[in-house]
Amino acid sequence: MAHKAGFVNIIGNPNVGKSTLMNAFVGEKLSIITSKAQTTRHRILGIVNGEDFQMILSDTPGIIKPAYQLQESMMDFVKSAFEDADVLIYIVEIGELALKDENFQQKITNSKVPVLLLLNKIDKSDQASLEEQVAYWSGKIPNAEIHPISALEGFNVPEVLNRIIELLPESPPFYPKDTLTDKPERFFVNEIIREKILMHYKKEIPYSVEIDTEEFFEEERIIKMRSIIMVERETQKGIIIGHKGAALKRVGVEARKDLEKFFGKQVHLELYVKVNKNWRSNQNQLKRFGYGK
Repeated sequence: MAHKAGFVNIIGNPNVGKSTLMNAFVGEKLSIITSKAQTTRHRILGIVNGEDFQMILSDTPGIIKPAYQLQESMMDFVKSAFEDADVLIYIVEIGELALKDENFQQKITNSKVPVLLLLNKIDKSDQASLEEQVAYWSGKIPNAEIHPISALEGFNVPEVLNRIIELLPESPPFYPKDTLTDKPERFFVNEIIREKILMHYKKEIPYSVEIDTEEFFEEERIIKMRSIIMVERETQKGIIIGHKGAALKRVGVEARKDLEKFFGKQVHLELYVKVNKNWRSNQNQLKRFGYGK
């Protein structure tokens, strides 16, 4: 039997379930999932391996009109998703009528590769609304195959996975077959800490934060990590730390529990907060954190 392999890129507006879908496919929690928009900032590769296939999934940031340099870099990740896709997954939720940027809509309609339009969160809908949505999207993106799903509940997810495998081109694997992702371990440390900040802080705070894991030492029974939470202003530093350090401690405790699950061993995590003024608009800082070209 011929081996298939290819790049499957997931795009859509913020908060429609892209990360939930990718995690359902991969079976590991690779992408941050929270109820806040714009949680994914990078293209995260998750790799699904079978005996005769390798599917390389790319979860991209939600499509927005960029307001500052960081968001422009995030949209560059989305643009690149169109360039190397063998299959494009466009995920929308029930009731949604357009992408937040019309240029991307055009790119989907003109796509030279197969497009699967996944109507997500159908568990929150009824049959009449669903049929209406299918008819609407069939007219709007006639080149797409439409599949109703619930990424959270797992409804129709295995069927979509099988359809993607059918569409993959014949190719040897691009990565060793035991690879789950192309990202280094420190990347996931940063993401897990950032997820806790997204969950516990309001307004602008989560979007002003970047994590930098400066130390990662793995021993036989324990991994020792030291991570810096970067904020843009002194006032944000105070909010992150909280009264007598309580807020920062909560982030540390919750992140450590998730890190122990992720790595399967004991974790010692040290967290510090530093002010890094206006890092979101500084090209050099963005490069340092893996954004920008």
